[in-house]
Amino acid sequence: MKKVIVIAFAVFSSLVQAQEKTQIPQISVSGEGKISVKPDQVVINFGIENIGKDATEVKKLNDETVDKTLKFIKEFGILSNDYKTTDVSLNRNYDYEKKKYNYRASQSVTIILKNLSRYDSLMMGLVDNGINSISNVEFKTSKLEEYKSEARKLAMKEAQHKAEDYVSVLNQKIGKAITINDNTQTYFPQPMYRMAMADKEISGNSVPKETIAVGEIEVVATVSVSFILE
Repeated sequence: MKKVIVIAFAVFSSLVQAQEKTQIPQISVSGEGKISVKPDQVVINFGIENIGKDATEVKKLNDETVDKTLKFIKEFGILSNDYKTTDVSLNRNYDYEKKKYNYRASQSVTIILKNLSRYDSLMMGLVDNGINSISNVEFKTSKLEEYKSEARKLAMKEAQHKAEDYVSVLNQKIGKAITINDNTQTYFPQPMYRMAMADKEISGNSVPKETIAVGEIEVVATVSVSFILE
């Protein structure tokens, strides 16, 4: 019996010693890196929709408007790989007020415009050629990966600086980083585009209105880091 107790005690002591050896003094902090940049391109999602009594006529009318719009986009100088159809539909719907069926034909298109100075001209041309909905306008940067890298470095520097502030009060120093977690979530603000574009007259002069304020995009990186305490 004594022999069993001695063995059990030895095993317990070994486990305690092993745990003590694996417990490394450390500090865990988070850091954020943020860069504000001017966008240099915009992604525009718009649609063409027609509603009528006859499915064939509605689809034909919608196709004619789509053809006209795509020709304008090509003439405007947008490269073929910078615009595409994203959705096509033809649906039969019931009008409960009029108590009869109608047909709805629609097509959605996405454009990437890489010259923001031509934004208003493009939008005016799209509206003039028959588009009747704009679902989303998203400003982006072509140098996103480069800015992400800069933001990550700033986040790591902030985490290191924060850890140094904490341990300096205890007259300690931080050592090597033992864990690094990337918690980054990229978000792009999406300004609303207003459809009221037809009136270009300002005090009797034909001057195009500015319909959007581009502003800046924030590229943000967040990290959590654990440093060894020395």
